[in-house]
Amino acid sequence: MTERVCATGLRRYRSRSEAEQLVCDFESSGLTRQQFCARNQVATNTFNRYMQRYAGRPKITESKQQLVAVEVVDSAALHAELVVVLARGRRVEVGRGFDARTLQQVVAALEAY
Repeated sequence: MTERVCATGLRRYRSRSEAEQLVCDFESSGLTRQQFCARNQVATNTFNRYMQRYAGRPKITESKQQLVAVEVVDSAALHAELVVVLARGRRVEVGRGFDARTLQQVVAALEAY
């Protein structure tokens, strides 16, 4: 991020990859837009513009891998064979013999919203 002094004060300029990373971080944060913007010191209107441009699009640099928090629970307590908890509390449960391709499509559709 570059910063410049202008007549109205200090202005911050983010590159496209920085803006995309902010959107990606928001989508996996579980925070509201206001909370996320306050925590990351970005104006809500600016962030809304980033969301319009970059939300749901593949990132420029797909080579970066991101770790995801995983919680291991007692499988006897679960009714499903696999439980996936997505951003914003969305939850997908599948049983034995599930179709992996269908699960990918469902997750992609849920993450698009």
